[in-house]
Amino acid sequence: MVNPRAWLAEGLATYALVFFGPLSIIVAIAYFGEGLNPLSVLFISLAHGGTIGIMIYAFGHISGAHINPAVTIPMIIVREIPVKDGIAYVGAQVAGAIVAALTLLAIFPELGMAVNLGTQPGPGDMLNNSVASGFAVEAILTFFLLVTICMTAAHKKASAGWAGFAIGGMVFLIHLVGIPLTGASVNPARTFGPALVSGFWEFHWMYWAAPIVGGIIAVVLMKYIYLNKD
Repeated sequence: MVNPRAWLAEGLATYALVFFGPLSIIVAIAYFGEGLNPLSVLFISLAHGGTIGIMIYAFGHISGAHINPAVTIPMIIVREIPVKDGIAYVGAQVAGAIVAALTLLAIFPELGMAVNLGTQPGPGDMLNNSVASGFAVEAILTFFLLVTICMTAAHKKASAGWAGFAIGGMVFLIHLVGIPLTGASVNPARTFGPALVSGFWEFHWMYWAAPIVGGIIAVVLMKYIYLNKD
């Protein structure tokens, strides 16, 4: 069933993520200085995880709160969402991300551009700048994000009311360990909006391909091993 209200929910929720997520990077630099340190990583991780958790509670009953093409595309493939709605979800997510990045640029033109509006930087020194390693990290992190979504939000025996907390917690964990490695995107829209507005396109293909691959593997496995069996 085509549902424009759900499309708007996806756009608003993704706007929130791409506003508060990169904003936390801008604020972290002001608080803790340039470069990564434990406090800045913790601060940024809490902002991303908290935003996702809150948006799930705010919009989960409207659209399912995908907030991520790497969630929506696998759901289309396993027929958990109609193709028309799925395409509209991805469009709304990308649009929300772009508008959020434009908002940040308008508010923080100099500070925002100093960090490319929070666009992920590619594989870091800990990965020896290896694209293959970066791809693997992004795919694996997204795999476990989708496992958490499937088993806490989609599984009919999941404990009611805990999906936002669990998924937000997984996003927090993903950023806590992933920021020093790849910037921890796990979300093509989260990367695309800031990249388009800032003009920073380094390794951009990886932040689409890896999360979508990881998400598809997770959703297919969870659907046919767990969701269809219980």
